[in-house]
Amino acid sequence: MIGIMSDSHDHLPAMRQAVDLFNRAGCSLVIHAGDVVAPFAARELKNLRCPVKAVFGNCDGEKEGLAEVFRAFGQIAAGPLVFIHAHLRFHVSHYPVEPPLPARADVVVFGHTHRAQVNRDGNLVVVNPGEVCGWVRGVSTVAILDPATLVVDIIPL
Repeated sequence: MIGIMSDSHDHLPAMRQAVDLFNRAGCSLVIHAGDVVAPFAARELKNLRCPVKAVFGNCDGEKEGLAEVFRAFGQIAAGPLVFIHAHLRFHVSHYPVEPPLPARADVVVFGHTHRAQVNRDGNLVVVNPGEVCGWVRGVSTVAILDPATLVVDIIPL
């Protein structure tokens, strides 16, 4: 399983719930699509039992501090971040990806809108896990992707 989250905006209790959920699901990777916001909040992700790959969002002002914290358990970089995990090519951005969608990607992940959605375009899966913080939409959500079937579940925290 692959955990997907975005827009946590320093909401520590919700971040802890997400970490617990991803650990219970046995995730081999967690993707954060931006707006962790502060290094103190990023430290919550060290409790995951898997690495984290993340991109900076528009509210991630303290980039050097975030990068330093992430070094202990993963990676954070300017998007788009393209990588392969579980034989799938991921394209991760904080901002929505406008058509045409990235060639050769299997999974596109983005955040920013705080609106959970899963779309399919042929063999391509496009995922916005919604917002961990729950402050804009009123519901904290994350997503779990099964890399074998490409089934994505949006899960309220």
